[in-house]
Amino acid sequence: MGTETTGRSQMVRRVIDVEGIAPPRSYYSHGMVAPGPTLWVAGQVALRPDGTIEDGDAALQTEVVLENLRAVVEQGGGSMADVVRTTVYLVDIDDRDAVTAVRERYFPKPAPPNTLLVIAGLAHPAFKVEIDAVVALPPEAPRS
Repeated sequence: MGTETTGRSQMVRRVIDVEGIAPPRSYYSHGMVAPGPTLWVAGQVALRPDGTIEDGDAALQTEVVLENLRAVVEQGGGSMADVVRTTVYLVDIDDRDAVTAVRERYFPKPAPPNTLLVIAGLAHPAFKVEIDAVVALPPEAPRS
């Protein structure tokens, strides 16, 4: 079990490492304990601020997705270091490595726990990836 001080408030996130189960096979932690208020971020897709779809490859879409996610997290009073859980939805498993490479740039270590789901489709046929998140906000984050 590891302890990591992260986020703007220097709150402590405790990573749960379990002996006797396989280690994570990609960029995520098996579990994480975090204090404080929680922000639940809806699934973000590759919509640019003007409402148009980024119709590039999965890596480009993931950049837009994570910029949108970061905007919601920061508006809620947190930072990407405060994210304690994500779910990634892909329509093509072959995009996993490209998406993971982008995620590694946005989330500091230890990586938040993540679930990857490969699904038949998203809300628009052009979307290749969607990511939602749970954020443990610092105690001083605004409540309204």
